[in-house]
Amino acid sequence: MTLFRKARHYARKLWVRVVLIGLLAVLAVALSQWVELYVPDTLSRSLDGAAADRLLQLIASAMLAVTIFSITVMVSVYQSSSTQWTPRVHRLIMQDKTTQNTLAVFIGAYVYALLGIILRELGVYDDDRAFVLFWMTVFVLAVIVVYLIRWVLHLQDFGQLTKTTRQVEAVTRARFKERLETPCLGAMPLVGDVPEGAKPVKAWDSGYIQCIYPEAMNALAKECDVTLYLVRDIGSYVFSGDPLLCVEGAEKIRNWDAFSARLGEMLVLSDLRSYDQDPRFGLLVLGEIGSKALSPGINDPGTAIEVITRIGRILTGYEDENYATPATPLEHLHVAPLDPVDLLRDGFATLARDGAEVVEVQQALQQTLAHLVGHDDPKLSAAACDFAQESLARALNACGFDPDRDRITASAHPEVRGDNK
Repeated sequence: MTLFRKARHYARKLWVRVVLIGLLAVLAVALSQWVELYVPDTLSRSLDGAAADRLLQLIASAMLAVTIFSITVMVSVYQSSSTQWTPRVHRLIMQDKTTQNTLAVFIGAYVYALLGIILRELGVYDDDRAFVLFWMTVFVLAVIVVYLIRWVLHLQDFGQLTKTTRQVEAVTRARFKERLETPCLGAMPLVGDVPEGAKPVKAWDSGYIQCIYPEAMNALAKECDVTLYLVRDIGSYVFSGDPLLCVEGAEKIRNWDAFSARLGEMLVLSDLRSYDQDPRFGLLVLGEIGSKALSPGINDPGTAIEVITRIGRILTGYEDENYATPATPLEHLHVAPLDPVDLLRDGFATLARDGAEVVEVQQALQQTLAHLVGHDDPKLSAAACDFAQESLARALNACGFDPDRDRITASAHPEVRGDNK
C-alpha cells in the first residue's frame, strides 16, 4: 500500500507521463526496426523510405507547434483559475488527466518523429525496407488525431467555473469515500487522551502534514513493539519542534534518533496542503470558491449557492469513523477520526460570514444545514444544528429588513427556528 500511494502520487505529475510516453516512443522506433526483420521481402519492399519520411516530417513540424500552443493554453487557464476562483484550485487543474495525457502524447509523438528522422539520416532504416516504419508512423498519426479531438472537446469547458467546482467536488467525494472505506486510514481510532508517559516525536520542520504512510508506520511500530499515536490531523500546520506523534513504549527503542528518522520518511511535511488523505482541504477550497464569488468585484451569489449544495452533497455521505473499525486494523497506530464540527466549518464558515447579508445564500445554507440536521449520524446532526443556529443568528443580525429575516428563518430546521424565536 505504501508503494501504491507513492506511485499514485507520482502518476499525477506531468513530467512522469511525458517521460513514460517518450520512452514508449523510443520503444516504438526500436520495435519497428526489429519487426522489419520478420516481414517478407515482397511486402517489405512495397513501400520505400520516402513515404515514411514525409509523415515523419509532418509529425515533427506539427507537434512542435501544437505542443507550444497547448502549453500556452494550459498556463493561461492555471493563471485565470488562480485569479478568478482561488489559488488552491489550480493545483487540482494541473493534475487533470486529459491535459497531461494530451501533452504527453504530443511530446512523445515529436520524440518519435525526431528519432525516426535521425535514424533515417544515419542509414539505420534502409530506403527499400520501410514497410513497418511507415505503418507504425500511420498508427502514431492516428493516436495524435484521437487526442487532438479529445483535446478540442476538453477545451470547451477547461478551467470554467462549473467544470472546476465539479472537479473539486469529485476529488473531495473520492477522498471521503476512501476515508470511509478505510476508517482512520486503516488505523485504530484515537479517542480521548494519549496514554501518559508516551514520548513525543517532534516536527523536524515547519509545514502542513500533507500525508502519511500508515502501513509503513504500523510495520515499524510492530517491529519495535510500540504503539504510535498521530496527535495532529492531516492538513494541520505544525511548527518545528511541535509534537507530531507520541510513542507508547518508547523505552523499548534502543536508537531513538534512527527510529525518529525512519518515522520522518513515513510522514510528509510540505508548505502546501494536498487533496490526498485530506478531504477537509477539498471542502475548504469549495468554500473559498463560494466566498470569492460573493466579493463585490464578482457579486455572483448563484455560484455561492451552487457551492453550498455541492458541500451538502459531500457531507451527506459522512459516517462516524469510531463505529467503522476496519476488519484488519493497523493495531499499532492510532489516528483521530474526522470531526463533523471541523468539516462543517471548513465548508460553510466563509460562506456563512461573507454571505450573511445575502438572503438567497442564507436560505440555501439553512436548507442544506436542515437536511444535515436530519442526518442519521448523531454527531453530524448535532454539529449541523449548532452551526445552523450560529449562522442564523449572524444572518438575522446582518439583515435589517423584516420580510427577509422571516424568509431566512423559514428556511431553517424547526429545531433551529425554535432556538432563535
